[in-house]
Amino acid sequence: MYRDSLYWDGRYLKERGLPNGFDWFGSYRDFKELVKEELLPGTRGLVLGCGNSSLSVDLHEEGVSPLVSIDYSPICIKEMEQKYAEYQGMSWLVMDARQLQFTDGSFDLVIEKGTLDAMMVGERDPWRVSPETVSLIDQVLSEVSRVLSPSGCFISVTFSPPHFRTRHYAQPSYGWSVSCNTYGKDFHYFLYTMHKGKRLSPRDTEQGQSLHKPYILPVAMPTLSEKDDEDFLNNIQI
Repeated sequence: MYRDSLYWDGRYLKERGLPNGFDWFGSYRDFKELVKEELLPGTRGLVLGCGNSSLSVDLHEEGVSPLVSIDYSPICIKEMEQKYAEYQGMSWLVMDARQLQFTDGSFDLVIEKGTLDAMMVGERDPWRVSPETVSLIDQVLSEVSRVLSPSGCFISVTFSPPHFRTRHYAQPSYGWSVSCNTYGKDFHYFLYTMHKGKRLSPRDTEQGQSLHKPYILPVAMPTLSEKDDEDFLNNIQI
C-alpha cells in the first residue's frame, strides 16, 4: 500500500485542507537541535519523499538553499509548488528516490523522514527483511551517497531502532559513518546521521555485514505475531 503512488495521490487529495500538512514522527521543532548542528552557510539540501510536511519549509527557513524537495506523487508536488510559490531558492520535483536525477555531489544535506519506513512497511519480521526490500533500500541509499558532496550529510528520521536499521545504513559502499540519536517525550523516535567521507566503526561494520547473512532465530526467542509486524504506520502516534 505505502509503496503505491496511487495510494499517496488519494491520501494527499484528502489532506488538502490541512494548514500545515501532515508530519510523520513529529515536526521539525521536535528534532531541530540535532539537525542544526549539521547546517553550514550555503548548505544545498534535498528532501526525499517530502509529502505535504512542513519539513522542507522549516529547513529553508534555517538557511538551507537551494533546497529541492521530491516526491513521486504528482498531486503532492503540484500542491506544494503552489502553496510555497513565493519562496525563493526552493523547488519541487516529481521523482523516484531510487533514480535521483541529479549529478554526483549535488547536495551537502539529504534528509528523509518516514520515507524509508514506508518502503519497508510490508515486512513481517524486521530481523529477516526480504531480499526485495533490502535491494530497494540499497538502491535509495546508493543514490543518496552518490548525490552527496564528499563531506555531505544524510539524515534519516524513523520509527526503527538501531538493531533493525543500522545494518541497512552501515554498508562500506556508501562511504559514510553512522550515528544515532533519539527524540520525543512520551514516545521516542530515531534520527540517524550519516557523514560522507568518514569511516564506519567496527561495530557498525559488523552490523552491516549481518544484513547479508542468514538469520538464525534463537530457540528461546518468540516470533512476531501478526499484530507485531512492521505495519506500524497505520497506528503510529504523532
